[in-house]
Amino acid sequence: MTNTEFSTVLVANRGEIARRVFTTARNRGLSTVAVYSDADRDEPFAREADAAVRLPGNAPAETYLNAEAVLDAAKRTGADAIHPGYGFLSENAGFARAVIDAGLVWIGPSPEAIDAMGSKTEAKKLMEAAGVPVLTNLETSEITEDILPVLVKASAGGGGRGMRVVRTIAELESETAAAVREAESAFGDGTVFIERYIESGRHIEVQLMADNHGGVWAVGERECSIQRRHQKVIEEAPSPLVERIDGMRDRLFEAARAAAHAIDYSGAGTVEFLANDKGEFFFLEVNTRLQVEHPVTEATTGLDLVGLQFDVAAGHHLPSDNPPGLDGWAIEARVYAEDPRHDYRPMSGEIFRFDFDDVVSSFAGPHIPGIRLDAGPVAAPGDPAVVGVNYDAMLAKVISWAPNRAEAVGRLSGTLRRARIHGLGTNRDQLVRILDDVDFRAGDINTAFLESTHTEVSMAPLADDETVAVSAFAASVVAEAAGTATNPTRRVPAGFRVFGDARTTHRFFRGHDTDNEVEVSVVRGSRVREGAVTLDGREDVRLVDLTPSAGVAPGDTEPAAVTLEVAGIRRTLTVHRYPGGGVGVNSALGPVVLTERPRYDDPSDIVAEGALVAPMPGTVTSVAVAVGDTVTTGQKLMTIEAMKMEHTISATSDGTVSELAAAAGDHIETGTLLAVIDSPENDE
Repeated sequence: MTNTEFSTVLVANRGEIARRVFTTARNRGLSTVAVYSDADRDEPFAREADAAVRLPGNAPAETYLNAEAVLDAAKRTGADAIHPGYGFLSENAGFARAVIDAGLVWIGPSPEAIDAMGSKTEAKKLMEAAGVPVLTNLETSEITEDILPVLVKASAGGGGRGMRVVRTIAELESETAAAVREAESAFGDGTVFIERYIESGRHIEVQLMADNHGGVWAVGERECSIQRRHQKVIEEAPSPLVERIDGMRDRLFEAARAAAHAIDYSGAGTVEFLANDKGEFFFLEVNTRLQVEHPVTEATTGLDLVGLQFDVAAGHHLPSDNPPGLDGWAIEARVYAEDPRHDYRPMSGEIFRFDFDDVVSSFAGPHIPGIRLDAGPVAAPGDPAVVGVNYDAMLAKVISWAPNRAEAVGRLSGTLRRARIHGLGTNRDQLVRILDDVDFRAGDINTAFLESTHTEVSMAPLADDETVAVSAFAASVVAEAAGTATNPTRRVPAGFRVFGDARTTHRFFRGHDTDNEVEVSVVRGSRVREGAVTLDGREDVRLVDLTPSAGVAPGDTEPAAVTLEVAGIRRTLTVHRYPGGGVGVNSALGPVVLTERPRYDDPSDIVAEGALVAPMPGTVTSVAVAVGDTVTTGQKLMTIEAMKMEHTISATSDGTVSELAAAAGDHIETGTLLAVIDSPENDE
């Protein structure tokens, strides 16, 4: 292959991966082009590119999966190379051919290699012939109770979409149908296959980098065993398992290189394996693209994997026969807009603040021990980021790099714990709980980690009830200061009494959960008590100092600093207040997000007994009942697709379906009435 240099790169993707590719392109003096949907018109990646082209619409099928529109954008902007990122068209051989046929440089593996790995069933056959260990596929007729559980997987994609664990024969048909629907929606191909499910396996993958001249690097392995819904949450390099078992790394690398040679691979790719604690491993798939978790490999090798993709696409050789060795340990945590305590319900709305300490790099490196932050949305003071429901729920990747695993884990845990994430809910608390778990610290993990004895611990919020009460007290003190600041005629706080204590009561919702109310009262002592300000019922919680110059009025860019004495220990809490009643309180006690409760309930927000409303915006994909049907508690009524995942709406009581207010295909918002169930408990 002759060298094919290029000067302008179009990234056929969005969010943090687009920003990641732009970073390397800028460092090399290349021009950049973004494509964006209507929902993404104000996103940072669209603003940061040298040129940006609108793809009309919001749905992936009409925007980022629209190959013709992407190619037209390249033609209009003069782009001479296309990088697909990951997801969307990144593993679409037809798109790769169209790019090449248009005379553009395709920054990815050959269409033939993508084709070879595009069907996981055919890929297994190729790998088995190449001597790579595999798990065999199962026909539905072969599956018996003795074989269960089994895993239904989408043939055309990954990321946990189109994937279902089946534990009973009765569920096989319905779960397979659900996997087909999800795969069709996410990848445009509903083909699925079934294989034996290994409950306590470990997910190990090898990063490949290959050129067009026969050079193949097995750059290093990653462990991605911490998953929810078969989607990765925490990844690290190297793998604790591989470090522990002599010779396993060599065997993994040999199998990965064999996989690459079997399909004449070029560019960046990943061979994924399912391993057990004995060091045995089985082929899962080859991801013919860059992986979400590539930063941990960059951190531990010093490589720029996107830069190497550029070099290979331009026809260059790999810089040496062998990749660099490993240096230190890196761990990545994916911050998702979701609520783990409610079945990982995706969250949408505004992010008011998204700040992390100890960040030494973004979208590159890091080259010194510290934190790398690769974020999609950016929330600036007074300019919140908006997260919708059209795309993946991942907000950012937070990566720590340190000389050893213990330090890398501790650094990442501390950074996440101190992060100021205000607004919509995220999985931040769960990430910290996992990182602090004794078994995780020991490296004793597997793909069932979050579905085992660790479930309850990982779901616990970082802030306990005591911390929430103290934080709500601090927020109340600031709210009262705001009332005085915005009303100069008020010389004394609300509720003031000349004789006796003055009490003012404040009510909050914890986060956005209207079923979880927090009520505190601020007690201001009379002159006899020298004006002490305490938490009602808690003489051991009192105000020491308030810095009200900032953070008092909603929307102030800096927080108010509230110093309290709690059980004889002085604590400083920072309080951010936002328009609409949002409050973020941060301290060493733990992060707390509150929403100021309206003084009076809006009648339109009151939900009648038996009414089921949408917990999130999305699209109704199926309805499993009809008006007049008798249902039992927990029975599936319908499914909703949000952020490319299906979510089940179940009956909350026994009764009869008296109303269905939504049908398959309906687009719904949070709070939309879905169904009404009449039951003896709510007849009144």
